[in-house]
Amino acid sequence: MCLPGEVAPCLVPTPHNASAPAPLGPCFRPVNISREERQLIASPWFASIFGLVGLASNLLALAVLASARRVSSYRARSSFLTFLCGLVLTDFLGLFVTGSVAVSQHVTLFDWTGTDPGCHLCRFMGVAMVFFGLSPLLLGTAMAVERFVGINQPFSRPAAASQRRAWTTVGLVWAAAFSLGLLPVVGLGRYTVQYPGSWCFLTLGSQMGDVTFGLLFALLGAFSVGLSFVFNTISVITLCRVYHDQEAACQRPRDSEVEMMAQLLGIMVVATVCWMPLLVFIAQTVLQSPPVMLPSGQLPRPTERLLLIYLRVATWNQILDPWVYILFRRAVLKRIYPRLTVRRSIPNLDPAISRTLQPKSARGPPLP
Repeated sequence: MCLPGEVAPCLVPTPHNASAPAPLGPCFRPVNISREERQLIASPWFASIFGLVGLASNLLALAVLASARRVSSYRARSSFLTFLCGLVLTDFLGLFVTGSVAVSQHVTLFDWTGTDPGCHLCRFMGVAMVFFGLSPLLLGTAMAVERFVGINQPFSRPAAASQRRAWTTVGLVWAAAFSLGLLPVVGLGRYTVQYPGSWCFLTLGSQMGDVTFGLLFALLGAFSVGLSFVFNTISVITLCRVYHDQEAACQRPRDSEVEMMAQLLGIMVVATVCWMPLLVFIAQTVLQSPPVMLPSGQLPRPTERLLLIYLRVATWNQILDPWVYILFRRAVLKRIYPRLTVRRSIPNLDPAISRTLQPKSARGPPLP
């Protein structure tokens, strides 16, 4: 402060000093794209219609699932429907959360450096992308394991325990995916704004943290898909084998087993087609030598475009999952394969349990 009559120079606050910009967070890297090019690539109409179709599809599936759960008395099917509810709910919330940020950016074309200089919104979207991306893959694996156990040991769990176990498994899957998504927030890897500047995701860089987190995400997702394939293959082979054995009385309805396996196989195929290209691309990019990312943090334009294309393909998983359940229901399968209307049974794999559950008239006299 200058005293009256003092000649020495003094610092006077100026509007420039008062409004000095805050330092930018670590989520920003060079992305060379003009506003006109961004408008051509990131259409708000396409993003809005895409999101609305996905939300409506998942809401329809949730309504059908709620109706099916009320009328279902078959305990294996009730447990399976619990997993399906968790899967469809995850897809719905994933489209709603990530789509809200992406559509807002497409419509307003806001500048991330001015709107989110501290990277809070970018980190939130990055965590959401990882969480809602891995959760369906992990839930698909959990459903495959549940069907494998249900087919080989159908009477090993009471109905109430199966319901509680299913919801507990869904909760554990959500917790695992959320914990993985938090790793860049605590320092392992980075979430950065991606081309064309409308979304945030993990960084395909050469730093140790970026490589480690990218591989962790890609390998866990690919391992989930592979494990689902193994368990589903064994379950299908088991069902085909027991169909040719002699039938026993008081067994499970065959059409319910076919319905659940058809839905599970459909979910696995959709997840494989939608997610494997992105997972393989991430692993290849972070392991490539010399590194794809330049020292300035910029990715080559072909790499950025491929990442955007593979991400959009992966997003279709959240739209197709509910339609797998809607179209592969028993009523639809019976129209395609009328023999399912014959309520044949699947023999139990444990002869002792099978004989115990037979009616007394069918057991015959006790052995001496």
